[in-house]
Amino acid sequence: MSVIPHPDLIVGDDGRARCSWGGRDPEYQRYHDEEWGIAQHDPVRLFEKLCLEGFQAGLSWITILRRRPAFREVFRGFEPHAVAAMTEADVERLLADDRIIRHRGKIEATIGNARATLALDQPLDELLWSFAPERRDTHPVSFGDVPAITPESTALSRELRRRGYRFVGPTTMYALMQACGMVDDHLEGCWRAG
Repeated sequence: MSVIPHPDLIVGDDGRARCSWGGRDPEYQRYHDEEWGIAQHDPVRLFEKLCLEGFQAGLSWITILRRRPAFREVFRGFEPHAVAAMTEADVERLLADDRIIRHRGKIEATIGNARATLALDQPLDELLWSFAPERRDTHPVSFGDVPAITPESTALSRELRRRGYRFVGPTTMYALMQACGMVDDHLEGCWRAG
């Protein structure tokens, strides 16, 4: 039996300690190990993450992660030009698709956010990353050390709202910063902390 180095860490079958939220579910573990906290600069993947973080509001991330293939399919790979071209007929079709989260406001926000992305005067990746805080030399020891919002996520939220984005509150934007590697909140002792 492996000794858990800290209550907020879990040791997987592979013997690696990781943040407990990425523990036993294979999809969560893959996401934790291969995506979360790793710097992402691809504008299409950033747009996808921005949209999916909005869909996640009020739900667990695993719910979104398990539905991500369907989200990618129905939102045309999250290519902003393709999403921006979606119509009310597409909204109605998506509201009937039980493979995704059927929330009119979030669906319409995704289409509107694509249009806002196309209207930007700079690439989306440059805009988002301009709000990344300075890298820390330490990692949080427990989940209690991880903030829900930061001055940077609040400023990013404010700027995106000013530019017409929706479902981009400060908490959602901090989750985006974590997911895209703008901050590294892997806990101390997690094999991905680096």
